[in-house]
Amino acid sequence: MLTRGFHVPAHLLLDDHWYFLTGAIHEKRHLLDRQAKDHLLATLREVLGQAGWELAHWVILDNHYHLLAKSRRGFDLPRLMRAVHGQTGFAIRQRTGCALPVWWNYWDYCPRDEHDYFRHLNYLLWNPVKHGYVTRLADWPCSSFHRCLAAMGTEQLKAQFRGYSDFRELSVEDDF
Repeated sequence: MLTRGFHVPAHLLLDDHWYFLTGAIHEKRHLLDRQAKDHLLATLREVLGQAGWELAHWVILDNHYHLLAKSRRGFDLPRLMRAVHGQTGFAIRQRTGCALPVWWNYWDYCPRDEHDYFRHLNYLLWNPVKHGYVTRLADWPCSSFHRCLAAMGTEQLKAQFRGYSDFRELSVEDDF
């Protein structure tokens, strides 16, 4: 199923499928401090978990986030994102007094195959380096990178980056 509304990107709503999701703060404002990042991750885990979605990977930066999650029911996606952005947007507004809207929108993409999945995973993990927040992935705390590294080990994770290196800025010459 495909949905689309006014000023809203089209969304594929697929059951039991991987989604690469991006959410962005309106006007790219840096509203996601550490407290907001922690709240966003907790809210994502709660909202997606209650709907039976699997949150596999995430990165949260100061003005946007990326995640890889597996749907249970794709039709739930718009409702889930409204819940996440509604709850976190309210909390951000309460703490900062920022102008509305807090969130601009969200975009979704369904990886087509294993190669596509891993290139999006690498992009997600590398995002803090890409945007200049850190020079080493291990230095960014708001990401599933540390969990990946613990589960896979350095050499296997480096092999993943080398094997699915479709994004030019990816480089694993130095230690993570």
